[in-house]
Amino acid sequence: MDELDLLDWKRQVFALYAEVRRLEPEEGWRLWRETRDELFRSHPQSPLPAESRASFTGLPYFEYDPALRLVVEPEPAERARREIATSGEDPYSFTRFARVRVWDSQLDLYWLDGYGGGIFLSYTDATSGRETYGSGRYLLDTVKGADLGTDGGRLVLDFNFSYNPSCAYDPRWFCPLAPPGNRLLAPVRGGEQYGGR
Repeated sequence: MDELDLLDWKRQVFALYAEVRRLEPEEGWRLWRETRDELFRSHPQSPLPAESRASFTGLPYFEYDPALRLVVEPEPAERARREIATSGEDPYSFTRFARVRVWDSQLDLYWLDGYGGGIFLSYTDATSGRETYGSGRYLLDTVKGADLGTDGGRLVLDFNFSYNPSCAYDPRWFCPLAPPGNRLLAPVRGGEQYGGR
């Protein structure tokens, strides 16, 4: 059953991020890459189409850059409910609740309005549509376990852990895309690239 396979996928991703939070950043990143490659290659809920898995050789990534690991203090923002576009026809409802300063820009933090909620942060940057997926990459998606935790009460944003949403691999997946306000002008050459599968 697809639902039980999806539950197993989520359990494995939650466990992966829990282990990553225990390790030194670059060591955790290597484990994250290896585990994601194995999940993409062999798990029934892989975002890859089934016919692509046999020839899959691994996801392409930028090299780890310690300068892309930030520990930030979220700043409260006026709460605003937004319908964020998805790769499908229907948007998803989120509420912006905070902002974080990232280099010379700000990114909005969203809370998923659906059952159980969760923090969501996706973004585009100057590499989007060239070296990385054009509709943006994810950094936080706590509904699915993507969460690097906190350090001294501040939020860890390590852009080396940026990854493509499932819809980047197969249109059968419907994913929220990067909201208009979450555009970084500078290139972020960390995390997953696009292509080379």
